[in-house]
Amino acid sequence: MSINIKIILFIVITQFIFNFNLALGQEKIKIGLLVPMTGSNKELGESIIKAVRLAVKDINNNLIEIIPKDTEAKPEKAYKSALELRGNGIKIVIGPVFYKNLLYLDQVKDVTFLSLTNKTLDLPPNVISAGINSTSQFNTIKKFLKLNNIKKTIFLTPIQDYEFEVKEGIKESKIKTFKEYSYNTDPTKLTSQIEEITNYKIRKQNLEDEIYRIKNSNEDNKEKKIKRLEQRYTLGGLNFDAVVIADFNESLKSVSTSLLYTDVSPKKKNFITLNQWFDKSLLNEIDIQPLYYPSINKKNFENYKKKFFKEFNYYPSHLSLLSYDLVGLIYYLSLKNDLSNMNKVFKKKNSFKGKIGIFEIKNNKINHLLNFYKIEDKKIIKIF
Repeated sequence: MSINIKIILFIVITQFIFNFNLALGQEKIKIGLLVPMTGSNKELGESIIKAVRLAVKDINNNLIEIIPKDTEAKPEKAYKSALELRGNGIKIVIGPVFYKNLLYLDQVKDVTFLSLTNKTLDLPPNVISAGINSTSQFNTIKKFLKLNNIKKTIFLTPIQDYEFEVKEGIKESKIKTFKEYSYNTDPTKLTSQIEEITNYKIRKQNLEDEIYRIKNSNEDNKEKKIKRLEQRYTLGGLNFDAVVIADFNESLKSVSTSLLYTDVSPKKKNFITLNQWFDKSLLNEIDIQPLYYPSINKKNFENYKKKFFKEFNYYPSHLSLLSYDLVGLIYYLSLKNDLSNMNKVFKKKNSFKGKIGIFEIKNNKINHLLNFYKIEDKKIIKIF
């Protein structure tokens, strides 16, 4: 073979390899999206779709292709839509939103689902929970307790469908518990349960006994002592330093109010709760302040909401921020890995910084490094 033929052959082969690699480099990054596009949760689905589109715009790479499918917030429809996505060659999907819609997804082989649920128990093997799970929250609470040298913390968990998730989070985080209680959220039963937990009747009786004793004594200034005691509600210390209330909305307020009724004050005992997504209604609950909780980065969340509003002229749901970050996470991982092997990727230790904070990935689980806040004097204040 002559030198010229060898050179031409080399150029042809080199050009072929270059074009092949270029074609590989230009391959679309296809991301499926399973959200409610019809039904009662339609608005939530629309917010998530727009957040995902906003993320693609911000990444500014036209190789990313988003393919949304409707779940109708029903497990049967979610399964059918998931099969359609797989048929389109999709290997990774953001969604579904709700835990109940994961029911049949273990049958959709070779597809990894990043669900927006914060539940981590009994997940199908191809589903990764991307929500703010209880382990992430208790890891953050644990840090606060350690920084403030708080030794005795009681944990109050409502008898609800997420009770076991909370208990699993306590176990996974290895947070030290002084005592754990489960309570019924029924208002007719709640107060009596809190009375029992805080030994309210004994402490109230202690006060009555002490007033009676002094009245029948020969102590100096007993009228002044009695008057001082009559201004109190109970007598006797509490054997804990902080209380973690794993509850939300009106139920959280009811438990906190019951603690106040039993003479447990947030000014003396730390009131801590779970992620409240910066619920503004809590700002007006002055009596239960200071109130502490873990959450995502508030500044980033506010900036994201402004950006979303500027683009779409209304404010987004907090779950849409999760989906926004997940697009970035998938894009980041796609630069380093083959998307067809995404389930293996989530078994490796990895981390990614998004708007919500830092994602920590390991053993098919996403945990979040959260911030910690307190509500006091009608303000939300960042602790760390």
